[in-house]
Amino acid sequence: MSIVKIYGIKNCSTMKKAMVWLEKHNIEFQFHDYKKESIDQESLIDWLTKKPWDELINRRGTTWRKLPDESKLDVDNNKAVQLMLENNSLIKRPVLTINDELYLGFQEEKYEAIFTK
Repeated sequence: MSIVKIYGIKNCSTMKKAMVWLEKHNIEFQFHDYKKESIDQESLIDWLTKKPWDELINRRGTTWRKLPDESKLDVDNNKAVQLMLENNSLIKRPVLTINDELYLGFQEEKYEAIFTK
């Protein structure tokens, strides 16, 4: 049985849509709330082996826009990890993990494809 984990912030509207979709399709999942449980460095490093930092960090969000300009310069994986540890709202939502696979964001069509493999 695949272990489905969804990471994000409970009050995020996109997170709510993703979790409602999973529940509607009777898919059991574990929810990890960044605001309550934070996120560990090891998970971020692992995720960055699967996706580039500029996909994992939401650069359209207000958290990114509010960062000082120098924080946004010369970003590499190490700097991205530090930024996400300090500002977990930077992480794109939701992050969905199924065993060793990583998926970012929510779109119904995308979830249909993931769960009907």
